[in-house]
Amino acid sequence: MERVFEPDYILVRLAILLAALVGDLVWIIPGVEVRDWALALVALALAGVCRWSPPAATLIAAGLLLFGEVQGFAVTPALKVLTCVLLFETAVRSPLRQVLGAALACSLVVCWHAGSAGEVVFRVVILQGVPLLLGGYVRLAREAARRERDGAAERVEAAREAERAAIARELHDLVAHHVSSMVLRVGVARHVLAPGADPRVTEVLDDLHAAGTAALDDLRRLVGVLRAPLDASFVDPGGLPDALGAVVDRAKGTGLVVESAVDPGVADLDPVRGLAVLRVAQEGLANAAAHAGPSARASLRVTRLGGTVRVEIDDDGAGREPAAARTGHGLLGMRERVELLGGSLTAGPAGPGRPGWRVRATFPEVLT
Repeated sequence: MERVFEPDYILVRLAILLAALVGDLVWIIPGVEVRDWALALVALALAGVCRWSPPAATLIAAGLLLFGEVQGFAVTPALKVLTCVLLFETAVRSPLRQVLGAALACSLVVCWHAGSAGEVVFRVVILQGVPLLLGGYVRLAREAARRERDGAAERVEAAREAERAAIARELHDLVAHHVSSMVLRVGVARHVLAPGADPRVTEVLDDLHAAGTAALDDLRRLVGVLRAPLDASFVDPGGLPDALGAVVDRAKGTGLVVESAVDPGVADLDPVRGLAVLRVAQEGLANAAAHAGPSARASLRVTRLGGTVRVEIDDDGAGREPAAARTGHGLLGMRERVELLGGSLTAGPAGPGRPGWRVRATFPEVLT
């Protein structure tokens, strides 16, 4: 109901007022002449100023009312109603200082030609007091509703912040602690290896240490994002190509042969879209390493063309598992992330009679 009194609906209210005024002139007010119609139309036309300045429209209507009374126009009762309505609009929409100024000036104008003390009281109480009281009530109701909406939004945001803080604590105190412990132990194992140890063991430990260190970095960034979402980012500005290169290197460390082609233009993507590209690439190559089989070949292609970002991941491994078995939270998370950006993601077998798996993700640079 409160939306009826919003500024966007002022033209609707003026149209209703026009219909009421025409009805008064046609069916209620006796002795209406051409000059009454002319004054009424002038008053309504000038009342359109209410869209930009309700106090000015109120003073104009009050002045026309005084003119009509002095000149003996039959339309003055309708002008009184118009003045009341515009004063109501002023009380609803204008600052308090302007409301008081308009009410005082309007009182002086409408009481100037009053014939008796009783008429003065009528004009002040009815023509001024009633619209001011109603307008003040509507104004207070709107402000109370707005405060309630703002308070509800603040409570929701506070609950979200508390939930993010709780998750951040758990990640920091539990997950990060265990991962840090594993990285430390792998580092110790690297140092205590005998000089003549198998190089493959050293290589595996190096890969484990690098992967664990990268996981710790991601956890720290995740904790930072949870605690301060507006100030933290997983992808450094302009660092997406390097981050994708690190993803490819980690995939190669698992035995996967990866060919990559990354458009340098993706460095200019905003952090949200940059993170989406990074996570799709990580999940796609991780799936290829897990399911495509040993020494499989995979390719990563990231392009930015015509306002669209495209990520393509292919592998040619027959796999230790059927292609149709590649389902789970990772694929669902990729699809949800891309769809939130207004894009789409498809994942499935490479094609009839062809081994391997194919992932295609596309989304616009700007959400429309």
